[in-house]
Amino acid sequence: MQYFYCIKASTYIYKNHKRVNTMKILLADKQDITRAGLNYVISKMEGLETQTVEDKADLLLTLRENEDMVVILDYTLFDINDAAELLILNQRFPYTRWLLFSEDLSTDFVKILIASSTQFSVLLKECSLMEIKKAIRFCVASNRFVCQRMMEVLLAPKQEEQEKINLTKTETEILKDIALGMTTKEIAEKRFSSFHTVNTHRKNIFRKLGVNNVHEATKYALRAGLVDSAEYYKL
Repeated sequence: MQYFYCIKASTYIYKNHKRVNTMKILLADKQDITRAGLNYVISKMEGLETQTVEDKADLLLTLRENEDMVVILDYTLFDINDAAELLILNQRFPYTRWLLFSEDLSTDFVKILIASSTQFSVLLKECSLMEIKKAIRFCVASNRFVCQRMMEVLLAPKQEEQEKINLTKTETEILKDIALGMTTKEIAEKRFSSFHTVNTHRKNIFRKLGVNNVHEATKYALRAGLVDSAEYYKL
């Protein structure tokens, strides 16, 4: 089950007989340990409290009611397909701040988002507790935050020789199906897997290849000989 926390300036608590504006945080992350950890950390931060929703539909419904909030999202564990879809959400809800909180994000993916809007912040799960708290506070204050590790990756000189890409057998098979024009739903039905499982493989493939869309992934599959060009051009 997927959960979210969101930050929303709409509730009040009373402390020492004074009204204090509170904000609620929503987390999009399937990892129980991450949800529990963030829930505990946020509970210790003054003026913040958590609220949960179960899926993307609830997230969109919440944003329609009040888009002035911060959404903490593990992109790799949620059914948002690519950077383009995130940018559409950003255009649809311009006052929403997005804190991308994942173990790994491709450099090109991050560059596209931060170049497109100041509403995107980036935080890796390896970051210290101090940096996690700082990132949340920055987003609440409508400021962008990019963690130190990601900044080092973004500023590092690009290697001329591309490292060998190691896809698993499953990822290779799914990449071939993607290149042949199959949708995530069709691949899931073919493999007797869930949509979420195939979508996670899809994101991992894109990350390993350093691509951001199906067209780029297909070009790689053709170059690598995973798909016969004659078979591809029959489509």
